[in-house]
Amino acid sequence: METANLTRDETAARSAAITAHRIRVELDLAGAPERARTGFHSRTTLEFDATATETWLDFIGESVERVVVNGDEVEVEYDGARIALRGLAATNTVVVDAVGAYSRSGEGLHRFHDPADGETYLYTQYEPADSRRVMACFEQPDIKASYTFVVDAPAGWEVLSNQAAVRTEAGVGIQRVEFAPTLPISSYITSVAAGPYARVDGEWQGGDQRIALGVFARRSLAQYLEAEEILEVTRQGLDFFAEAFAYPYPWGKYDQIFVPEYNLGAMENPGLVTFTEAYLSRGAATDAQRAARANTILHEMAHMWFGDLVTMRWWDDLWLKESFADYMGAHASAAVTRYTDAWVTFAARRKAWAYQQDQLPTTHPIVADITDLEAAKLNFDGITYAKGASVLKQLVAFVGEDAFFEGARRYFAAHAFGNTTLDDLLVQLSAVSGRDMGEWSRAWLETTGMSTLWLEETDDADAATRVLVQTDPRPHRLRIGLYAREGERLVRREQIAVDISEERTSIVVPEADLVLLNDDDLTYAKARLDERSLIAVEESLSAIDDPLARALVWSSLWNATRDGDLDPRRYLGIVRAHAPLESNSGLLTGVLANAAFAIRHFVADAHRDAEQRSWLAASLVAVWDADAGSDAQLSWARAFAGASAYDDHHAEQVRELLGGHVPDGLVVDPDLRWQLLTALATTGHADAAEIAAELERDDTGSGRTAARRALASRPEADVRAAAWEAAWNDLSLSNDHLDAEIGAFRAGGRRELIAGFDAEYFRRIADAWRSRSIELARRLVLGLFPSSDTTDAADAWLAENAEAPAALRRLVIEQRDHLAREIRVRAAQS
Repeated sequence: METANLTRDETAARSAAITAHRIRVELDLAGAPERARTGFHSRTTLEFDATATETWLDFIGESVERVVVNGDEVEVEYDGARIALRGLAATNTVVVDAVGAYSRSGEGLHRFHDPADGETYLYTQYEPADSRRVMACFEQPDIKASYTFVVDAPAGWEVLSNQAAVRTEAGVGIQRVEFAPTLPISSYITSVAAGPYARVDGEWQGGDQRIALGVFARRSLAQYLEAEEILEVTRQGLDFFAEAFAYPYPWGKYDQIFVPEYNLGAMENPGLVTFTEAYLSRGAATDAQRAARANTILHEMAHMWFGDLVTMRWWDDLWLKESFADYMGAHASAAVTRYTDAWVTFAARRKAWAYQQDQLPTTHPIVADITDLEAAKLNFDGITYAKGASVLKQLVAFVGEDAFFEGARRYFAAHAFGNTTLDDLLVQLSAVSGRDMGEWSRAWLETTGMSTLWLEETDDADAATRVLVQTDPRPHRLRIGLYAREGERLVRREQIAVDISEERTSIVVPEADLVLLNDDDLTYAKARLDERSLIAVEESLSAIDDPLARALVWSSLWNATRDGDLDPRRYLGIVRAHAPLESNSGLLTGVLANAAFAIRHFVADAHRDAEQRSWLAASLVAVWDADAGSDAQLSWARAFAGASAYDDHHAEQVRELLGGHVPDGLVVDPDLRWQLLTALATTGHADAAEIAAELERDDTGSGRTAARRALASRPEADVRAAAWEAAWNDLSLSNDHLDAEIGAFRAGGRRELIAGFDAEYFRRIADAWRSRSIELARRLVLGLFPSSDTTDAADAWLAENAEAPAALRRLVIEQRDHLAREIRVRAAQS
């Protein structure tokens, strides 16, 4: 299928010529439970003004059956992505009858048949440009309209859209549901869901508003929904945002639905927010998992204003919604929920994502140059989200929280239901803060890269005088924390406030056991520890009381390891010593993931087996030493299961956990069982019969995906070859099943089983990019990139494919850079 790329220039020309008013979408989903039925009828009626006589509508589906322009049926001109419209008048009504295709990739209208009970579930996912897989539309954010959805579906199903239903007509086994018209919105945030979803209702009251709340999940997952906590966070968020933005929630109702095989964490469709089912734990869950869910709920809620009420004109200004939502998710979590340490997790994990993305050769400004939809798809990245949120955190510190929120209020009031660019926001912030936001924007929004900060000794007679050095100089407002040992604790004794903008700045830094640059995490920069501070954290990291300070230390250690400035074995020694004592669930989760990654990618070949064995042993000890039923116990159990896929030294202990010999308080839920069994399969200690028995025990959607991965993870050459072929050639695979095949192909780091496919990878990727959807092609390109000991093959492909699509080249360039970093860090250890 062609991806039907749309460019910024052509969509700008279309929006200049078209003013959309009302769009009615009628979908016949009554036949969705019939597995043999591949498509559904879609009728779209569009009312719009035009200053041109020709334009086009976007649609990707099985066929376009009929096009009527101002009452006259016209010849269908459809190339698989665009429907030509000719002979337009000043005011137009266009009707398109088409057949859309049910999706298995999470793009467009996704259909899922639940093996747990045989029920069928539907939901839509569009961002950035997949509403055209369901309806004929103007697929660009700056053509807004009022949408009315009418859906035919089996009787007894929940049928949902952005607005509440206003009319339901019952037929024989079928219902027709018509929804109220929306306020003006972009096509990509319209939404439909249908199926026998379990429903929990609630209400929020704020001032004169009463907003109906709904929480939905598949019936087979209803027992894991935790609806009361979800509703509590929702009410807390609506309280916060309605006051902070001084603009009443405008979308009528607030439904939140957890859906299967979802490509994202969540999507901000006004009135019907969709979430991945990964936020519903089938058993035990850590506080960090619930905090992440709360953060995502609030992130999507912030979009009701930043993104939905006011929308960027084109994807260049994607940050106007995503950076703000990422910032607001953490801000609101810390301000009004029980997850008051949201900024701790942000410092340790979200910023790590930003730092990684910002060091790639494909890094881009927060305000990016997005020429087309393929580029837009790839810019949902660590720059747009986490770096953008980080610099907004700086901005709030710079102009003050009151001025920041007042600027936001004026922005919403001035541009409600419209489209904006960077300047529209900067004007409001400049007006309320009295500061020129242009200089700040040029320094932080319109540049790339980051500063690295460290202290150097000087020859100054005053021994306390040091030089604060920053690479890639920018203006920073930061605090330097001075920590001293007090008994077994490491306590902040003093803070120094510093404003810097030059490469070298002389400052007085009194003697301290630990000098923590960027204490309180005010700026966006990598901060290095000096050797004395490094020794202090080796001995006492877990004795730092402040979790934010610990987060900054863990972050500094990880960045230094990734950059090759800290030996990975020294980093892993710190992790083994202090992670078992880490009390913050969010920090622990991130540290465990980083440790596992460091072993597999950064430790030199000569030392990897020993480090893997030490990590496996340490994680097993931590499982049994952790407090019964604690988050730490569950986190270490998951880490042990993950490590056991790379080293079978404790295969017997893995089997004992599966058999019920577990420490007090540990819940071995279905997901942990699959992780343990897959580790055994990957190391050759579990066969197909045992996997089949586990599937019989857990014959659910998640269970079937896990079984597929376990079967394909077995350490046999023909099994891995079959996984390779399935990933590239089996077009019936859902997005989740494709991920399972990709993950299994690479399971256990067994290069000897898969190295022979390296050359074939580079022969296949261009065709996959042409023939598969962007989402699935991206998974193949990223997930199957060879982990060789040289970048030669990637370099050759890039040299020979200079004319390949820019988005595909970007992915290969990024993967090549990750590989080069790993090779460089490993080589430095010799």
